[in-house]
Amino acid sequence: MLIRELGIPVERIPGAIRAFRGDVDQAGWTSGAAGVRAGAGRLVALWGADRRDLGEGLEIWGVFELADGLACLRQGLPGPEPGFESIEQFFPAAGRMQRSIRDLLGVSARGSRDGRPWLRHGAWPPDTYPLRRGEPDRVPPATDGAPYAFVSVAGEGVHEIPVGPVHAGTIEPGHFRFSVLGERVLRLEARLGYKHKGIEKRFETLTVQEGIALAGRVSGDSTVAYAWAYAMAVEGCAAVSAPSRALWLRAFALERERVANHLGDLGFIGHDAGFGFALAQFSRLREDWLRLNERLFGHRLLMDLVVPGGVTADLDMTLEREIRLQLDAIETEVTRMRGIFAEHPGLQDRLQGCGRVPTALADSLGLIGLAGRASGQYHDLRVRHPVTPYDELRVNLSLREAGDVAARVEVRFDEIAESLRLLLAILDRIPGGDTRIACPQAAPGAIGTGWVEGWRGEVFVFLECGTDGRIRRCHPHDPSWQNWPLLEHAVPGNIVPDFPLINKSFNLGYSGVDL
Repeated sequence: MLIRELGIPVERIPGAIRAFRGDVDQAGWTSGAAGVRAGAGRLVALWGADRRDLGEGLEIWGVFELADGLACLRQGLPGPEPGFESIEQFFPAAGRMQRSIRDLLGVSARGSRDGRPWLRHGAWPPDTYPLRRGEPDRVPPATDGAPYAFVSVAGEGVHEIPVGPVHAGTIEPGHFRFSVLGERVLRLEARLGYKHKGIEKRFETLTVQEGIALAGRVSGDSTVAYAWAYAMAVEGCAAVSAPSRALWLRAFALERERVANHLGDLGFIGHDAGFGFALAQFSRLREDWLRLNERLFGHRLLMDLVVPGGVTADLDMTLEREIRLQLDAIETEVTRMRGIFAEHPGLQDRLQGCGRVPTALADSLGLIGLAGRASGQYHDLRVRHPVTPYDELRVNLSLREAGDVAARVEVRFDEIAESLRLLLAILDRIPGGDTRIACPQAAPGAIGTGWVEGWRGEVFVFLECGTDGRIRRCHPHDPSWQNWPLLEHAVPGNIVPDFPLINKSFNLGYSGVDL
């Protein structure tokens, strides 16, 4: 479906991404979501905002992907007790986003299937809504003392295993409630939100230029993706474009970020399947990769490289030979490790058929990113909605149909190989010229969008500028919002010891935008 086929008047949002804004009423909100779903579109993000200080009311935004770009639909919510119609019947992933909106803004989704809180962990009083204008940045913690109402499974021999939110390792907090019969998992329910840091509230205290540092730290393993998406939104607000060389350097950094994370995950997936050799080898490769990152751009994880208007560091071409040698070495060693994975019967016994998400389920629930591509979902922004330089590089999409841990491993191997090819192509074809331009202050009320295919999946950023160069509203969106619910479908039917393996094969964020 094309955006014009929605039948909603829209206007173009300036920027590198083809994004359109349309104001809708309650009927248009529901019919728009239904039309997107019927036209094979997807929900990208959902959030709310407070405009009462401007003489307006509260509002809800929904962003949807269609064949020709993004449809950003805004519904104003007048009245003393505003609400909006739930769209989770069209997009199940909207459920947790709607619960988050209620917790943060005090706006409920009528017809929602789940009325439980999502982010409230006794962090603020029941009558406090942090994203409303005038609410203080800090409030005393308060709770009603009511336990979270996990869904229980009854039956002879069924018992529950609570795991977390504090874990034995250094991973972030999340609570997982297993209903099991013997070792077989009948049901899994996750409760997240323990990493809520008030990122969206913090953005409102910053200038647009200051916001880039926070954007790059929303999710530490995706700093390039978030920074690029934020910079893209700022540049759209200011109606400027970064220099061509800077865009190619951003892609170079993004592909290095992708490779680093895939190398780490392949090692830990092997380790969780009892194959410790994989962790040793991939950790070594990843460490060498990160050390060269630091030599090239001054930071192992590439933080603070991407900024509005370009990048802060150019590629030192005296290191070109070393870069090419590393790319060749990584390709050789990863290919060798891929062969070992494929020929190891014990490892394949653990991977194949484990944690399966069928293609139909992935489509109906909205699975995206590398996990989606392992379940037959044709979603990669570098292919479907390419920006410079991906419109010239022609990315080869990796797809699998099995939807199990083995398929997610195969996608990672494919994507490492493709990223290595892209990095070589960028070295061969990167244009000369400036790497950064001044980004002028945008007018109050200007809005911009950023949309980048990070290693985990698509990262989206919405930005609205305020007065005096400040941020009025910034909503960053992590792909983990869409994918966490699918983990609850991937685990049942497997045994409890398979959970770490399945969980790592998705490797979703706990703190990406306060999940």
